Amino acid sequence: MFAGWFTENGNGEMTGATWVEESGFLEGPVMITNTHSVGTVRDAVIAWRLKHGGPDKNGYSWSLPVVAETWDGYLNDVNGFHVKPEDAFAALDNAHGGPVEEGNVGGGTGMVCNEFKGGIGTASRVLDAKYGGYSVGVLVQCNYGQRDQLRIAGAPVGREISAPKVWGDDVGSIIVVVATDAPLVATQLKRVAKRVTLGLARDGSYSGNGSGDIFIAFSTANPGVASSQMRQITMLSNEQMNPIFLATVQATEEAVINALIAAKTMSGVEGHTVMALPHDRIREILRKYNHLAK
Repeated sequence: MFAGWFTENGNGEMTGATWVEESGFLEGPVMITNTHSVGTVRDAVIAWRLKHGGPDKNGYSWSLPVVAETWDGYLNDVNGFHVKPEDAFAALDNAHGGPVEEGNVGGGTGMVCNEFKGGIGTASRVLDAKYGGYSVGVLVQCNYGQRDQLRIAGAPVGREISAPKVWGDDVGSIIVVVATDAPLVATQLKRVAKRVTLGLARDGSYSGNGSGDIFIAFSTANPGVASSQMRQITMLSNEQMNPIFLATVQATEEAVINALIAAKTMSGVEGHTVMALPHDRIREILRKYNHLAK
């Protein structure tokens, strides 16, 4: 399917991204793990694809899986290499539709966001029928940012909550995946991926030097477009993309907050503990700034 990627700050990794950039196609799953498990997961995806599909009719096997990472070494024994090939196999074998688990799950288990417990978050928007009724879904693995920069609905939530410091600077990373059923081609999807940065900025991110902020967007329209045969495709005009841009910004902003809301306080290696964002304090702060819906 058509895809595009963008990196706001490159202190991170997403394997296979150069081929996405060159070809304009995403040809397999997007996997997200911790920094030192990228190689294990990448190799496991290739093995899984060979097991389920095998070489083509000419005996040729080739794969450049997309595997991204954020660093969880504050809570996880990252150099213990605890992610194994069977974990990647299980993730692929058990993939299914429906609601996505959020918070301390999957690759997001040990992540920290704005010095609160982070992890996996999702959000989506459905465009009005006059704009085609298309869906835009966003999934984040958030592991970035300083506490005092965190904003929710415009309120400076991070500055209002006292908690032990985790970082002394804006370090960490965030991986964002944007999926849509709107018929967009690769150049348009790269434009969509760039809009992720605006959603993160609403949450207070300024993409610090130590952060790996890497995003990929794909469209489920025009399936099979990467085949060797001539294909006819449908696509929106660029003049029709503003609602998709806005949906991407809004869903990205919300997905990060959903990750923080869903995450639970966690203790990890070396006695480190990261507290979850306290729900009662969020309500108090939003009420203080007149941002709490009645």
